[in-house]
Amino acid sequence: MKTYDVIVIGGGLAGFMAAAVAASRGQKVAVLTYGSGSLPLASGAIDFLNAKAPDAAIKNLPAHHPYKKIASKNIDAAAKFFCDITSQGNLPYVGRLSAQIPIVTAVGTLKYSCLVPESMDASNLADKKKIFVVEIAGLKDFYGAMLVDNLKKYFPDKTFEVTKIDLKLLGGRDITCMDAAQILTDKEQPLANELKALNATADDAIIIPPILGVMGSFSRDVVKTQLKAEIIETTCLPPSPPGLRLQRAFIKYLQKAGVRILENSKVIRGVVEGKKLTGVVVENVVREKVFPARKVILATGGFYSGGIVMRDFDNPREPIFDLPVFFPTGAENWSNQNLFDDKPQGFSMTGILTDANLNPIDENGKVLYENLHVVGANLGGCDKIFERSMGGIAIASAYKGAIL
Repeated sequence: MKTYDVIVIGGGLAGFMAAAVAASRGQKVAVLTYGSGSLPLASGAIDFLNAKAPDAAIKNLPAHHPYKKIASKNIDAAAKFFCDITSQGNLPYVGRLSAQIPIVTAVGTLKYSCLVPESMDASNLADKKKIFVVEIAGLKDFYGAMLVDNLKKYFPDKTFEVTKIDLKLLGGRDITCMDAAQILTDKEQPLANELKALNATADDAIIIPPILGVMGSFSRDVVKTQLKAEIIETTCLPPSPPGLRLQRAFIKYLQKAGVRILENSKVIRGVVEGKKLTGVVVENVVREKVFPARKVILATGGFYSGGIVMRDFDNPREPIFDLPVFFPTGAENWSNQNLFDDKPQGFSMTGILTDANLNPIDENGKVLYENLHVVGANLGGCDKIFERSMGGIAIASAYKGAIL
């Protein structure tokens, strides 16, 4: 069995990002995944922090925050590398860390993110004279009237028009955005014809659910070139076509770079020599299999993906390497009295603590494994959902973990 320079455990955003960065540096990389990853459930937008200028706000975070250990230069480099990958996958992203870009949600509110798929960029809505909102017959969870009612709160001086088109999808049964996007991939002309019939001008915008295919920006390009108006996709309930496009852009990059992606590979423990890992052990139907490695990156996704488990209250654990997990002890510190509160939730801060090299440490700050780097949602010390930093921490920590 050959020895890999880097083995990445996990096939989500952090795992794929780490593998891509390592491969770009000429290293032999394998990704071991158990499950399909969470990217198809994501909106596709990458949040770094809930602040008007995230890069400035990051500098004022406490020392224990993952961003402080990653360092600003690596955060900036990660954002650039991410956009390079998506561009190569014909999935252009726009944005920067010094400001945030608005995107339209499925219910018509505006959400702000740093890195946004070009198809979802709503920055120019304020300059439009008329906004068309297009419903698709049979499409669930997209209601034009509700979307318009909410958008009017942001743009009270705009003219709105809700229209419904029938693309004859799946014989009339209800479908999701993912169904529609998959059906319309390489079959975009009926949609283009219906949108052209709106006679929208260059001063207008057309808002549609995220149904412009599942392969990069190819479907959008076909439709966009036939319209004068700007066309903008909203977010949607999962599964999400923009999230799937992002996953496929990464997979395309990794395959081209020679990264080996091994699915249904459940890593159960590491092979340890002193303070180093020499490989990982994968559970097999017949027997266990060892994958030798010079470095391991743990990107198993924290609580939400089984990267951290807790069978007994106040006793969370990392199941592969049995790493110590930071946890706010005491039931009163586990959660706020109000679920939707204006402060972080204790349980969301649970995770593995690391040093500045993202090596896991014990309660005394002692490094446990010198060539194991923890990235993404596994990292503890902040409520990534409350502060809206999940995507930014994922790609930035993955970048740093891969270059060490």
